Amino acid sequence: MSGACRALNGQTVNTDMVFKKITLIGTSEESFDSAADEAIDRAEDTLENVYWAEVEEFGVEIKDAGREYQAEVEVAFELEG
Repeated sequence: MSGACRALNGQTVNTDMVFKKITLIGTSEESFDSAADEAIDRAEDTLENVYWAEVEEFGVEIKDAGREYQAEVEVAFELEG
């Protein structure tokens, strides 16, 4: 059945579409939110057709100069035909 729709992370999408998921790790010296935003911003700047992003995990690297907040973000984007 061509043109059928289904939900993908709360969005209704055409089932004739194909998506790819990748994992990005954003970093920030400020906060987890900034680290996640960094990963999502980079995805939007470098990929086309980004549909959603989901934060999978948080971590902190402790350095002599301070902390580096890390957010592992899974991003899905549509592959072009």
